Amino acid sequence: MSKVILFGEPMAMFTAEEEGPLDEVEVFRRSLAGAEVNVCTGLTRLGHKVTYVTKLGEDPLGMYVKKFLDREGIGTEFITFDPIYKTGTMLKSKVSSGDPITAYYRKGSAFSHMKKEDIDKINFDGVSLIHVTGIPPALSLSCREATYRLIERAKENNCYITFDPNLRPALWESEEVMIKVINELASKCDLILPGVSEGLVLTGSSEPEKIADFYQKLGVKDVIIKEGSKGAYVRSGSQSLRQEGFKVDKVVDTVGAGDGFAVGIISSKLEGLGLKESVIRANAIGAIQVTFVSDNEGLPTREELEEFIKEN
Repeated sequence: MSKVILFGEPMAMFTAEEEGPLDEVEVFRRSLAGAEVNVCTGLTRLGHKVTYVTKLGEDPLGMYVKKFLDREGIGTEFITFDPIYKTGTMLKSKVSSGDPITAYYRKGSAFSHMKKEDIDKINFDGVSLIHVTGIPPALSLSCREATYRLIERAKENNCYITFDPNLRPALWESEEVMIKVINELASKCDLILPGVSEGLVLTGSSEPEKIADFYQKLGVKDVIIKEGSKGAYVRSGSQSLRQEGFKVDKVVDTVGAGDGFAVGIISSKLEGLGLKESVIRANAIGAIQVTFVSDNEGLPTREELEEFIKEN
């Protein structure tokens, strides 16, 4: 079985057990967050071999993250521990409607000290695909260099490269730098997965067809634009299609839906599925995920996924 590599920062997440401002909540529940770790988790639950590249603090939360990854069957051979800098953390509010409030504590974290030299230690034997997001290059200049180096090494090793912009404007030094770097990274990848609102920021248009045109002119072969509950627009070469999303009874938390969508696309690519089937799977996983509070607890097994698609 071919292997997938993901690169990013896992954070210990503390979710409020009661509604209200974060500074007034007294009880929180610990879990694990991070766009890339969510994708790792979703892929392993579907039976794929995944290895995670990251740096953790040599602290109790770093040990917690490592145990979580081991329990989920995610490869940890390229994880290093930093004795000085700490594992990133975040707080998330509880809401009955709308998006939760989040507070990040990741500036100066262990992961933000990743360097391109760390990437040079990775063994690419058996790796067929790498998944990259726009979060690591936002965290520090050394992380940015590491991201470029990872893509460079993946290309040298003939890996298929998927890229999710995952825009986090607050982490960047300016919107101008964010747009320049994200689009530069995208131009080096085989597939990009922007949301419509991200497309507007990055390309100046919220029309899926124009967003696809923009990235194909940059050299990206496959462009899949997420349209939330409406579904997705897909362009692969000269082929295009629009696929409706799935309806759910109650949306509990939209965080993690995009990562679930990425799981669907990447797993389909690994299994050689066609475009339409890939996007149906991606929409289904995204829909399942919005019915759960945690960023990754709702990610389905293969049986749960097949059952959901059959029933809907």
